[in-house]
Amino acid sequence: MDRLSGKTAIITGASSGIGRATAKLFAAEGASVVVGARRQTELDSLVSEIEADGGKAVDLAGDVRSEDYAKALVELAVQRFGRLDIAFNNAGTLGEAGPSTGVSETGFAEALAINLTASFLGAKHQIAAMQKHGAGSVIFTSTFVGHSFAFPGVAAYAASKSGLIGLTQALAAEFGPQGIRVNAVLPGAVDTDMYREMNDTPGKTAFVTNLHALKRVASPEELARSVLYLASDDSSFVTGTASLVDGGASITRT
Repeated sequence: MDRLSGKTAIITGASSGIGRATAKLFAAEGASVVVGARRQTELDSLVSEIEADGGKAVDLAGDVRSEDYAKALVELAVQRFGRLDIAFNNAGTLGEAGPSTGVSETGFAEALAINLTASFLGAKHQIAAMQKHGAGSVIFTSTFVGHSFAFPGVAAYAASKSGLIGLTQALAAEFGPQGIRVNAVLPGAVDTDMYREMNDTPGKTAFVTNLHALKRVASPEELARSVLYLASDDSSFVTGTASLVDGGASITRT
């Protein structure tokens, strides 16, 4: 079933992890995809894979902190595929970690710039394009960290990702009357490069795994399927949500 047939989607942070899995799934479901990230080689490889499977894709490498890059992704989508229907603002960083009394102002600001401000800049231009045809779905990747769960040493990450929930609600209220839906997906632990960076010992991995009711971490493909739901018309009456996809971590105390 092609749930995104005829639609065009932008996915940032697409060179690996959740973004890459989502780009491949969107294309398989009929969407034309514009994929963005910093790493050109990885993006080129992704586009080649999508095209080999019969999908439509184009890439543009750049820094999500740049508003010019946000505009360029939208312009590319419209120029190549005629419109923009879906935007998955997924690019993110762990940021400077460690005891909060030692986190630098620069490190904290960088996490905000990549995780929060860049998502706002992306949505600013994405929504403007969606307004032209009176519909669209904007999705942000937040996290359960700083929402239903807290870890020491990741204040910048938690604060910046939590800010996306407020942004989601504000944009959903503002643009709902124009047919544009805005939602955030809040993953639990997902087997990505960032997860492995945070959990770099067997003890840490075992601890985090046990936090989840399912007693395992997710694959990027599992998260992609939840993003697909929010992108598609299956969620046509869903907006302003902070959608937990956390394997039961928010309710587990064992």
